[in-house]
Amino acid sequence: MRIGGNQLSALVGSTDPMHWALGHILLLLIGTLFALPSQATDAELEGTLERLSERMEVQLRERFELAGVDYPPQRIQLIALKQTRRLELWAFQQGSWRYVHDYPVFAASGQAGPKLREGDKQVPEGFYQIVELNPNSHFHLSLKLNYPNTFDWLQALREDRKKPGSNIFIHGSAWSAGCLAIGNRYVEELFYLVGTVGLEESGVMILPYDFRVREVSLSGEEPDWLAGLYARLKLRMEDFPLAAKARACGYRCREARAVRQPAVLPGEGL
Repeated sequence: MRIGGNQLSALVGSTDPMHWALGHILLLLIGTLFALPSQATDAELEGTLERLSERMEVQLRERFELAGVDYPPQRIQLIALKQTRRLELWAFQQGSWRYVHDYPVFAASGQAGPKLREGDKQVPEGFYQIVELNPNSHFHLSLKLNYPNTFDWLQALREDRKKPGSNIFIHGSAWSAGCLAIGNRYVEELFYLVGTVGLEESGVMILPYDFRVREVSLSGEEPDWLAGLYARLKLRMEDFPLAAKARACGYRCREARAVRQPAVLPGEGL
């Protein structure tokens, strides 16, 4: 079966839920195909990683050595805590997750709660993967998340939200809206680390606050699916105990806590 542009537009604009869902699934597939990197993009990415390699190899090896973790790691997990503006780095080693470092988040707009629509300037919440490294970002370098993921699309479909937003990144610079800005110095480190470990081995969890130290609190006005998402995030956080973090933290966490948070300026994504 062949679907032309007019037919696709009709599906996307349809009031029939099944046709609307089919249209947006096709748009996602088309977008994925067009997002595949060209040879030039591959060359630019490789060039950026090569340029960073000498300095980042020294920096990351020292950071992992201080944490008592092998470098390069098998897998990494980033945990973003919106309330305290921290981005934790954990590495998987010998069957468990080991804490490595806290990065400060210089800017992240919005408040506790998920991202629901384009332009709401909310940072998403949930389980995400890094799907792209962008060496040509307007914010120095950036790591793109797979928001909206399948779960986000399903909730948007249930609630008839046709534009849940997109283009969510961890990026450099010190201002953002809807993304996580961690500064040029730190984004270079994570950009190179993810390039070394691999996109498929780099997960990201985003939480409204630290479920290890604070119970989940809901006002009753949130979407009905949010309690379930928070419960899954809380359960997953048991793999990243605070006790392990306390043993490895020391000066590196004090350094992150000392960073002042700049003002958030308008503009969503890249």
